[in-house]
Amino acid sequence: MWTNVFERGRLQPGQTLLVHGGAGGIGTTAIQLGRAFGATVIATAGAPDRCEACLRLGASHAIDYRTEDFVARVREITAGRGVDLVLDIVGGPYLARNLEVLARDGRLLQIGLMGGARAEISLGPILQRRLWITGSTLRPRSVEEKGLIARALESRVWPLVERGEVRPLVHATFPLARAADAHRLMESGGYVGKIVLTVRAGSEAPSGG
Repeated sequence: MWTNVFERGRLQPGQTLLVHGGAGGIGTTAIQLGRAFGATVIATAGAPDRCEACLRLGASHAIDYRTEDFVARVREITAGRGVDLVLDIVGGPYLARNLEVLARDGRLLQIGLMGGARAEISLGPILQRRLWITGSTLRPRSVEEKGLIARALESRVWPLVERGEVRPLVHATFPLARAADAHRLMESGGYVGKIVLTVRAGSEAPSGG
């Protein structure tokens, strides 16, 4: 989230960030950091209680994507201007709609493909409004690249954590033997923040998936 939003996406104080999946582990962190660095944050989530959680974390607006059209709501919230950045974990089904809500020179930051990897769009708006589409994953990066990111987090983000301005949210903790229960909770959508698996020395993963 840090490297996409603040390094690749160049989020600046006073800009507006739209976070999809605002109640998840990435989303809750993006909301808190966006607010801490002076941005206005709009979040989407899949239930009223999850929207309320986004607001408590510092989002200025929360949109229930199950009952509201986030494109229409973002246009209303921004008086038609749109947002400077979109942080998206959905992918294909949201691509064209994400481009619709971007302001001139806006950036789309793709970090997940939960809804699929393929989409068909018109390239016209990208040219007309000078839009950017970028994305990345952390896993294939070199040790040196990961080290640079870690050092940036240490200098820019860790002081916020130490002061309590940003905090990790852990919804539930499961021992590794109950990984299936953790997955069921994750698939239900009934959580806010992270679901953590704990591993003790000498423990083994449960058999049978």
